[in-house]
Amino acid sequence: MGSATTATSVRVEVRGLSKSFGPVKAVSDLGFTVEPGSVTGFLGPNGAGKTTTLRMLLGLERPDAGTATFNGTPYAALPKPVLTVGAVLETAFHPARSGRNHLRVYCRAAGLPLSRADEVLTEVGLTDAGPRRAGGYSLGMRQRLALATALLGDPPVLVLDEPANGLDPEGIQWLRGFLRHLAHEQGRTVLVSSHLLSEVEQTVDRVVIVGAGQLIREASMEQLRSGASGAGTVLVRGPEMDRLADVLTAAGSSVSRSDGDLTVAGSTPAEIGHHAFSAGIELHELRPHTSGLEEIYFQLTAGTEQYAAPSPGSTSAPEAAR
Repeated sequence: MGSATTATSVRVEVRGLSKSFGPVKAVSDLGFTVEPGSVTGFLGPNGAGKTTTLRMLLGLERPDAGTATFNGTPYAALPKPVLTVGAVLETAFHPARSGRNHLRVYCRAAGLPLSRADEVLTEVGLTDAGPRRAGGYSLGMRQRLALATALLGDPPVLVLDEPANGLDPEGIQWLRGFLRHLAHEQGRTVLVSSHLLSEVEQTVDRVVIVGAGQLIREASMEQLRSGASGAGTVLVRGPEMDRLADVLTAAGSSVSRSDGDLTVAGSTPAEIGHHAFSAGIELHELRPHTSGLEEIYFQLTAGTEQYAAPSPGSTSAPEAAR
């Protein structure tokens, strides 16, 4: 990769962003920041306004209010956008054109050396497939080609909408490592929209969660877990949980029961183990409760309104419903 990438840090800022499509308010006073050197997950239910936000960020939709900028500059005002932002919102290729020629067309349009086509094919693992027609690519290969297209200008910012769609498990594992390498080792700013919460959890450093067009939570994964319902509790299983509950309650812990198991707040696993040992109570499981991203996500987005899709034929109808 070019040395300019690691030397240039670009901060993405969304401030007071709003957009309506007729009576549908897709995005309302939305604000968040995407920092360099990290992978940020952009999450929310269908109809939360994610794609509309990304389109406004990339100058494809005009906001009714607010700004979306790259180091303070809107996309439309960037002197050469391809050198600052690489984006994947859709995967569309001429089926008769080879992957390499597809990339070369973009190189010519952007004034980039044609050698970049082969370089990015190598980066995304498509060297052998480069001479083949894109129409014969699998969905996963098309996703890799789209990512290669986004990387042509060696941009410090990547904006990716569902980049793991169509990838097999090996491809998903590759993408996870690749995005983290781009952010952590090269200092790029990576924003990823995805519905694959289990994969997002293993990939991102921070999350921006939206619902009904508004910000619900912006935090690091560590902050998200520490603030989740159930964080700081301990799960306990064994044959004498009723007796242990009495012992722990007497010791000042808060205890709740579910299907014979205990969830304990106010005591560490070591303290619970000590109380159980002193009372001669057998334990089968004793572990801190760790909230996963999926659990936290559903806690945060429960009850958020999802937009009804606008009627067919209305302007930007598909985007208003995403």
